[in-house]
Amino acid sequence: MKLYRTVRGPVLEDNGVFFPLAKSWDALINHSNLLDYAHFIAARGGGERQLGNAFFAPIGAQEVWGAGVTYSRSLTARVEESRDGGGGSFYDRVYAAERPELFMKAAPWRVRGSGDRVRIRRDATWSVPEPELALCINARGGIVGYTIGNDMSSRDIEGENPLYLPQAKTYDGSCALGPAMLIADGPLPPDTVIDLAINRDTEVVFHGATTLSKMHRTLEELVSFLYLETSFPQGSVLLTGTGVVPPDDITLESDDEIRIEIAAIGVLSNTVE
Repeated sequence: MKLYRTVRGPVLEDNGVFFPLAKSWDALINHSNLLDYAHFIAARGGGERQLGNAFFAPIGAQEVWGAGVTYSRSLTARVEESRDGGGGSFYDRVYAAERPELFMKAAPWRVRGSGDRVRIRRDATWSVPEPELALCINARGGIVGYTIGNDMSSRDIEGENPLYLPQAKTYDGSCALGPAMLIADGPLPPDTVIDLAINRDTEVVFHGATTLSKMHRTLEELVSFLYLETSFPQGSVLLTGTGVVPPDDITLESDDEIRIEIAAIGVLSNTVE
């Protein structure tokens, strides 16, 4: 089952049938038992075969946070990009540490949905997408669903000095989520594939993939640290890190298409502004 956020409000999809929901997105995220509620709505029947509406990023009032250096591939890339700035050993140490790297990624108004345009910073020279599994978490710290995240990153700014991470990660149009939130009764399997393609004109300039099995930390571990001393009255979204990093000679350009697929959730597609 999936939740879409449309111009008509939240819509539940079950086996190709769509059911408009009266509750707000924030109320659904914080429902006492979202999965049972979704099954109840679908069992009543009366759904539609066509969605027929534009849909938006699956987020309401939630903050988006990010977790870094959760895959060995991202560790390697971060060490290489920050070596000249004196930050290479930071990432080795956080990869092995008990405490993960967590950072504020985006307020909800900075988030784009599938089909929207994302941005690269005007003062950056090396920008890449980071394809990630995103967790939808309620106010109590429970994982209620999954979506796809694009953590747009300015690697040259981050590599210049680790203290520049907020500027490299957080700016208008730096995050995309979608196309829907998958409601599941358990974790996604370890062999779940996260697939990234960057298309320029008619050419695929980069393609790469990874699986959740290559993640160094558990999802529950990341959530527990996020909620340890921070409250989220409407819940949150947590990007869980990337295991797919384009090579150093690839940087995003205007009109590039970024396509991220997780089969159980769908395809998040964005064009660079």
